[in-house]
Amino acid sequence: MSSTEEEKEGTTTAQLWEAAAQGSLEQVQKLLEAGADICEGNADGMTPLMLAAQSGHAPVVRALLQAGAPWNALNPSGRCAGDYAMEAGHQEAFDALLDAGTQAELILGVVGRQEEKKEVEDGDHGKPYLQQRVEYSEGRLMDEESKGVMMAWEKPLMEAHAKCLCGAGGDILNVGFGMGLVDTAIQGYSSITSHTIIEAHPDVYKRMLETGWGEKPNVHIVFGRWQDVLPQLGTYDGVFFDTYGEFYDDLREFHECLPKLLKEGGVYSYFNGLCATNAFFHVVYCQIVALELAHLGLTTQFIPLPVKECLDEKTWLGVYHKYWQLDTYFLPFCQTKTEEDE
Repeated sequence: MSSTEEEKEGTTTAQLWEAAAQGSLEQVQKLLEAGADICEGNADGMTPLMLAAQSGHAPVVRALLQAGAPWNALNPSGRCAGDYAMEAGHQEAFDALLDAGTQAELILGVVGRQEEKKEVEDGDHGKPYLQQRVEYSEGRLMDEESKGVMMAWEKPLMEAHAKCLCGAGGDILNVGFGMGLVDTAIQGYSSITSHTIIEAHPDVYKRMLETGWGEKPNVHIVFGRWQDVLPQLGTYDGVFFDTYGEFYDDLREFHECLPKLLKEGGVYSYFNGLCATNAFFHVVYCQIVALELAHLGLTTQFIPLPVKECLDEKTWLGVYHKYWQLDTYFLPFCQTKTEEDE
């Protein structure tokens, strides 16, 4: 490419930034046809899609997405177009980006997730979680890499999950003990009939036995991976899923088992830590889960719980990865249909 051509392309790209920010759909379309770079960011790292979303220009947002603008591109501050639309309250632009993100992840995201999972299974990211030693200290459970498996700041969330699960009493299943936060909360409900806990990590299982969980009259502990022990299970009024060291595809696989695990009208929930470092990506995955569960016959609503006050900088001292960076936790309340719903 000659210097003249480069200069021309740079000019059209700069014009595209301006047209996108101003919401000039006709000008945006002309500039795209002229070869303006749809992915390049300005001096602040703002792409045309981000600029259009920030100002709420939904027609321009849709045009840019149709032309191939990546919905999930991040600027240097770690924000995407959806973040800007969401923060500014531009609902139409937000909906267009949410639809684009959801469709992209439903169709193509599985490929990337499977590649990431294979890399970990092949040993490219250190030892698998179940082969690592874990350590309990005050208010946290850590793996060998100083990553937080579970931390005390989650306690109010686990209590809220237990309230949803145990509202009608009956038989409760929890997959993943960790620090026992949700299980301790479940034990506070006298209405429950039985309480089954699946735990796969040998150190955590040992800790459970040492702290008396195996002696509780209504508690049944199943040691092993949930994938391996499912044939031992019955049906339940409430099911909670909170494993560590697994991926979204593992969660999806567990969801496929819910029609057999849940009784009619049963309640399901899971620790909603999906993409918890970016607010918009988090919303996209909430939408994906709701759609996938709907295909399995479950209705889903997300209950917002503020968590900002639960966290401060001291929370993450000594923790390798800050696995939660959002101000609000969206608690999933999922329920199977009853005959009355049909």
